[in-house]
Amino acid sequence: MPTFHIDDRFRAEWARLRPDQQAAFHVARRRLLAALLAGERLGPRLGVKRFHRIPGAFELRWAADGRALWKYGDIIPGKPGPHIIWLSIGTHDIYKR
Repeated sequence: MPTFHIDDRFRAEWARLRPDQQAAFHVARRRLLAALLAGERLGPRLGVKRFHRIPGAFELRWAADGRALWKYGDIIPGKPGPHIIWLSIGTHDIYKR
């Protein structure tokens, strides 16, 4: 299973999401992780695309107005990769911050 880190900003934004939004994110996150483990190409089918305002970052679409920003981190020695750093989560408003 890939490892992960949650930025403080993501953690604070997560706490503001409704339970149905959190559930929708978990579904999309599980699909993303399954694709990563299978070595599949990430792209529109999974709701993943580059986020050019932050070098190396990607966005994960988890609802019509739900987005999460993430990037790859350094693999943790002795742990399976990849290592995901969750940066931000919410609606399209996260792009304004």
